[in-house]
Amino acid sequence: MDSITQIVLGAAVGEVVMGKKAGNRAMLWGGIAGTIPDLDVLANLVADDLTALAFHRGISHSFFFAFTAPILFAFLTERFYKSGLYQNKVYKFIAVGIWILLIGFILFGINYIPYNSSGDPNFYLLTGSIFGALGILYLFWSNYLNKTLLKVDLSRKDWYWLFFWSIFTHPLLDSCTTYGTQLFQPFSDYRVGFNNISVADPVYTVPFAICLLIARFLTRGSKLRSYVNWAGIIISSAYLIFTVFNKFKVNRVFEKSLARDGIVYERYTTSPTILNNLLWSGTAEGDTAFYHGMYSVLDKKDEVIKFNVIPKNYHLIEGKEDTRAIKTLNWFSNGYYCIIPYNGDTIQLNDLRFGTQSIEYTGKPEDFIFGFILNYKDGEFEVEENRAAREGDVGEMFKQLWGRMMGI
Repeated sequence: MDSITQIVLGAAVGEVVMGKKAGNRAMLWGGIAGTIPDLDVLANLVADDLTALAFHRGISHSFFFAFTAPILFAFLTERFYKSGLYQNKVYKFIAVGIWILLIGFILFGINYIPYNSSGDPNFYLLTGSIFGALGILYLFWSNYLNKTLLKVDLSRKDWYWLFFWSIFTHPLLDSCTTYGTQLFQPFSDYRVGFNNISVADPVYTVPFAICLLIARFLTRGSKLRSYVNWAGIIISSAYLIFTVFNKFKVNRVFEKSLARDGIVYERYTTSPTILNNLLWSGTAEGDTAFYHGMYSVLDKKDEVIKFNVIPKNYHLIEGKEDTRAIKTLNWFSNGYYCIIPYNGDTIQLNDLRFGTQSIEYTGKPEDFIFGFILNYKDGEFEVEENRAAREGDVGEMFKQLWGRMMGI
């Protein structure tokens, strides 16, 4: 899931584990712990696209990491509070500065979406962001910078369980998305992906975040604070269960549609499109082609799926199947990939689990949400991710997405 969702989940879990003892610090450290596994994206700074792709959601998202890493984090956190450094004014200003940068980055990202779509910022969103930022600055000043902090006396065991549960729940949630999560590293690189929720889904995150924010302002240890925090966890979990049942329904529709069209297939996969659980993308594998279609639970008829035929074109990599690039991308995509010519001798490998950007398939390289440009040199492919589909006309993309989601 997206980083904001993982921070919210980690903070809520931190409150459950240690809220009565640590108050808002439990939420803070839970949120930090909840985002630690995703720090593996820093590999993008030093690794090529292929290595970074394989590394993400690897060892840092494993059960092994969840059990062992908290030993170190608990030791460091306990030593930090015993040192009294957290009460130092210079440290407090540095910490607030870091948080301001992070919050500013998040608010910039939120406001950039409408700006990129229309060329102009959304006045209400921008105004709300400014007032929200000012409110956060006031809270930092009144509740942190201008306040003498109480002594923190928590055991290493307390910190271990906070880090463990906040980290452990992160890959469990990620496993519900399409990308795939290597839960069993370093013993197996098998990718777990249940494909029942989008990597970013506001229906899951927003109510959860609202409950967490309300709980943050309630008295430490009060029953109401606990109830509100648990309400967020229960609501988000209930929605997650709903997505599982929704997937079963969608699967039945895809099976009926494939049978209606007389399509012979070996297997198929379905997954929700970005930001919702109404519009689903499905891909079935045949002998020489894949059959891709989209279905919204708001469609007026169950069997309305129109399938696009996407040739596999595996002849374009004949004799090169054992190269590192093909083997890695085959593993990453779980075999749901096609090849298309890109430019001259260059080809593009497309992960079909994530579907296409447009409703109507045209076969163009920019149609595919997850595509990789492969240039064969000296017995190996050079790999570069093609981000054209995700960097195109965002406004038009969301317009099409919304219309199809509504059953239009």
